[in-house]
Order: sequence, then structure tokens, then C-alpha cells
Amino acid sequence: MQKINLLILDDKKENIISLTALLQDLEYVNIISSTDPNEALKICWKDGISIALVDVQMPEINGFEFVSFLKSNPKTSHIIAIMVTAISKEDKYLLKGLESGAVDYLYKPLNPEITIAKVKSFVKQLYIQEELKLKNSALEESKKELIRLNQAAEEAKKSKEIFLANMSHEIRTPINGIVGIIHMLRGSQLTSEQRDWISRLDIASNSLILIINDILDISKIDSGMMKIEEESFSIRQKLENISHIFKNKAEQKNLAFILEIDPKLPKFIKTDSLRVQQIINNFISNSIKFTESGKIILKAEVTDQVDKNITIKFSVVDTGIGIQEDAIEKVFLAFEQGDDGITKKYGGTGLGLAIVKKLAELLKGEITVKSEYGKGSEFAFIATFQEVDDMGRHKKDQHDKIDNLEALGALKVLVAEDNDLNSFMLAHILKSWGCQVDLVKNGRQAVDHVSQENYDLILMDTHMPVLSGFEAIREIKKMNHTQKSYIPIITISASVLEHEQAAAYEAGADGVIGKPFDPSDLHKQIRAILGKSG
Repeated sequence: MQKINLLILDDKKENIISLTALLQDLEYVNIISSTDPNEALKICWKDGISIALVDVQMPEINGFEFVSFLKSNPKTSHIIAIMVTAISKEDKYLLKGLESGAVDYLYKPLNPEITIAKVKSFVKQLYIQEELKLKNSALEESKKELIRLNQAAEEAKKSKEIFLANMSHEIRTPINGIVGIIHMLRGSQLTSEQRDWISRLDIASNSLILIINDILDISKIDSGMMKIEEESFSIRQKLENISHIFKNKAEQKNLAFILEIDPKLPKFIKTDSLRVQQIINNFISNSIKFTESGKIILKAEVTDQVDKNITIKFSVVDTGIGIQEDAIEKVFLAFEQGDDGITKKYGGTGLGLAIVKKLAELLKGEITVKSEYGKGSEFAFIATFQEVDDMGRHKKDQHDKIDNLEALGALKVLVAEDNDLNSFMLAHILKSWGCQVDLVKNGRQAVDHVSQENYDLILMDTHMPVLSGFEAIREIKKMNHTQKSYIPIITISASVLEHEQAAAYEAGADGVIGKPFDPSDLHKQIRAILGKSG
């Protein structure tokens, strides 16, 4: 510990000697003395004095005046001043000393025990104050560091969101073109061989979309952007649909696919059906991928029920390659596989089970794994759901061929899209619905065309050079021509970020459709925005 400087000021040398002798054995105290008040003031300014024992009666400058000088100077105002006096103990002298800035009195002849005790007390007080200062300083530094880390985290989060938005746009935009061309080709005259090619291309594009969705899903979950949307649905029908999809894929590898449903399973439950299906789909996809022979069993069994709260265990059992015991936890880590050689042999991002585990937590459930290396595995999802009497309003996705969709009539449509493949695809789809189409490559050209032509509808890509889709929408909505400022605008966004989709509406868009999209969804949204019946 650093020593505390203590000043003894007395015009009589013998008093200084006796007081020094009394205090010299105090730990952590360095004694400095003076018989001259002016010299003592200089010492206080230069030598970092913390405590001053000041004699009251001195020529030229008395003790009261000396303490007043100390307290009036910012450099010395912190010094603890103790008056040492042989004069009367009357209240008026005591008050005078306290008014000058002193904190205590020592009366001559000095009582050694009281003198030592008082000085020790003030030394201890100073050390406590110093400790508090250090702790406060450390707290301030910690606070600054936390603020810095928080700012860094916010910047990292913002950078991550920008990266996700850009990646989503740059990858989904060409995929949207590919998916659109697939839809267009399916509506044309094709040979059986060409239809097979289209099916294979469709499978490949869907696989790519799944990989992108995996990357985006794990990012959305980590950033707290993933939301659980509950709805009532038929769990039996959901399982049968899943079984129908994967049974064909299993049979292509000569694998038996078996669905086992507990008779006690309720007809309808309420939860996020999409996320439940995503978990089960991942289990089955992995089983098919890692099983070369044998069978795959999808089971759904009731393990507990209290009133309308029912606990269900969804499990997928396979006769695949299995997982080594020390690698089971590893498979739930993002970008990891149970064995480094698996990625080379079977492919995949290593994100599926990481997403599954996080989705299970969002659904307030758990994932369990049983595996015997070389013999097979069982992955299970266990959660408690609310049983309901019916499935409510049934939602049905309808994906019609472009040719089967009703013509929209002689609409004049402006398409603003900088990707040639997407603009070609959109133009073809719109023309097949009877629309007249103009194409532009950026927001500035879109604004110029709107100012010169009359349009019934605008399809606006959000990310374009020169002028973005958002900026173009704002300029169009501010046009003096009332008819032009009210032209319905649908933004075509490759972003999955909610705030970017919300920004489209804030800019003035009437609708938002994501890439890649099904033509039937675009058709439905156009009809809704234009107020067409049917």
C-alpha cells in the first residue's frame, strides 16, 4: 500500500519532535514537518499531503487562517485538517476551527492514545476512500468496456443483418429466375425425357433453396428473429403427408418406410405446424441420407396427458450408419458433422440438427438421441401440445400451373428488375395472363417511365442500381399526378428479414412477395391488390 503523507505544522520545534515521536511507528504513514506556515503551504501544494496536524497559535498566519488557505485552493482542499491547540476548549474556538475547514481537534497536553487513535482513524478513512475510488474507477472502466462491447455487438448484429439481406438477395434472385423458368417450361409442350430433366432441375433448385434457408434460419434463431406461429391442424394428416413424401424417396434407395401412429394420438393439436414438420423432415432426411439398407420408421406416440395438454414423442428410427457415442453432442453444433469424413461422402451443411435443437427449444420441447455405431439411430422430438376439438379455418396451398391461372385482362404493367433472367421470366408470366409489359433495369428508369406512361400495376425489385426500389417507390408516391401516385406497387424482395419487408410498406408499397415465389402466389396477390373478385 502506498504511504500517506502527513504534515505536522507547529512554530515550536519541540512540539514537532514530540508529535513525530508519537506517530512515527504508525504503519503506512510518512511524516513531513514544518515550523513555517508559508513553507507548509508550498509542501501541501507539491508533496501530496493527505492529513495536516496544524497548531492553532502561530505568528503571522494562525492555524485557522492556514486551514482556510488549504480549503480555498482546489489543489489542497481535499486535505484532512486536524487542529492542535492548548487554548480554551470553549465552543467559540471549536466552531471557529470547524468553520475554517478542520474536521477535528487535539488538545494539549496531547493524550498519546487518543492522538494515535484519531490519526489511525483518519488514515483508515483515507484508505477506504482510496479503495472506493479504485473500485469506482474500475467500475467506470467496466462500464465503458460494456458499452464498447455492446456497441460492437450491435454493429456486428447490423453487419450480420446487412450480410444476410445481401446474401439472400444475391442468391435468391437467380434462383427465382430458375424456379420461374421451371414453371414456364412445365406449361409448355415437352417430351417425357425433357419433363424428367425439368423434374431433376426442380429437385436441384429446391435443394439449393433448403441450404440457403438453413443458413438463414440458424441466423434468425441466433438473433432472436425466429417467431413461433401457432395454429390448429390435423397431426395425423400432417404425419401421413410427411410419410407420403418420404416414402417415395426411401423407395428410390430400396429402403422400407413405415409409419406408426399411436391410436391415442389426438385428431387436432395447436402449435407451429411448419416447425414441427421441419424437425421431423430433418430427422427423416438424415435417416435416408445415412441409411444404405434396411428400413426407416416414423413413430408418433402419446407419453403423457393432463386434461388438454398432451405430450407427444415423434421419433425416427433407422438402420443406418449410426453415430459414435463421443460424437453425439457434436452433431447438434452448427457447421459440424459427427465424423469429418461424412461431409465428403454424404454432403450437407451440418446445420440441420443445430436448427432442429433450437426449434425444439422454441417449441418448449427437447431432442433425444439413441445410436449404436454401425447399426442405426433413433432421433426423437418430445413436447407438450394443446389438444383442440377442430383444426379451425383450413389453410390450403394451391400451386397451379401458369396456364391454368385466369387471365388478368389487358393490364399495363411496369416491371423494374435489374436481373435479366428474372425480368424475362416475369414478363413471360405476365404476358401469359394477358398483360402488356414494359421492362426497366433500375429505379430511376422506373420513375421516368411512370412519369411518361400510365400503368395499372408496378412490380418493383427492392435492390437495384442507380436508384433502389424503396427510393423509386417514394418518388412515385410523391408525384403531383394523383393517378400516378396511386398506382399499385408490389415489391419483389429476395430478403427474408422482416424489417426490410416492413420497410417496403413504409416506403409506400401495396404488397410484398419474396423470391423465389410461386406464380400462383403472385397471381393471387395481384388480384387482391387490384380488387378483382375470385
